[in-house]
Amino acid sequence: MNAKVDDYIAKSTQWPEEIRALRPTLLRCGLVEEIKWAKPCYSYEDKNILILQEMKHFLAVMFFKGALLSDPNGLLKAQGPNSRSARRMTFTSVDDVSRVDKVLAGYIQEAIDVEQAGLEVGPAPEPTFAEELQRRLDRDPEFTVAFNALTPGRRREYNLYFSSAKQSKTREDRIEKYAPKILAGKGFRDR
Repeated sequence: MNAKVDDYIAKSTQWPEEIRALRPTLLRCGLVEEIKWAKPCYSYEDKNILILQEMKHFLAVMFFKGALLSDPNGLLKAQGPNSRSARRMTFTSVDDVSRVDKVLAGYIQEAIDVEQAGLEVGPAPEPTFAEELQRRLDRDPEFTVAFNALTPGRRREYNLYFSSAKQSKTREDRIEKYAPKILAGKGFRDR
């Protein structure tokens, strides 16, 4: 047991009992616990396997490569519609943890096997850009060069933001507003 994780649990106001109930299973599976990204993270042979996420309505055990797990019990859920590799199992009580103790151990072993086999989640499919973004790319060579120079993740984040607007006018306004950042080579969240 890692003292930093003990401290984390002692300070937790959301799901400390559930974390305490999960810990023996996680450690029994041979995982090493530490704090990463300000959360309890569990690894095997220096490969991240899972992380605990305290959410408002549940505690999540998030498997980094959960999309590669077989999930025979249908317990793993994507974090959102754009989540590619991570999958999480959620808990709202110590009873929830107790009910899936043995099943969770199987998921952990499969996640370790995935890491040991060197499996990777495949590349993201080529994005379909918002119509308004595609029109801007087609008519503005300087914008196209700048947009294509961004990392794939930054291009994806801009496209998701532009595409999320329901009205075409809003999508156009968003593209216009962020064009200077794109032309400056900055990502959506960069200052």
